[in-house]
Amino acid sequence: MAIARLHGGPLDGQTLPLDDETSDRLILPYSETQVVYERAGAAENTGEGDGPTSSEFHFVEAEDDIAPSADERDDRVTGDD
Repeated sequence: MAIARLHGGPLDGQTLPLDDETSDRLILPYSETQVVYERAGAAENTGEGDGPTSSEFHFVEAEDDIAPSADERDDRVTGDD
């Protein structure tokens, strides 16, 4: 099993199982949108007996705005819908 180590963006610091070790791009669900991470560098720990193969992926973009708008923040504070 391979592991993706995520850097930057809303999933910074997370590790995920990587089904396709050759994939250079991850598109992951996040809240009501999707975020995109791309591979950075070569895979590590690719030999036998040195732990799971891991690759670093860096945040590229989110398909939609992932920060709540000012109206949404105000509604959370006041409790209004």
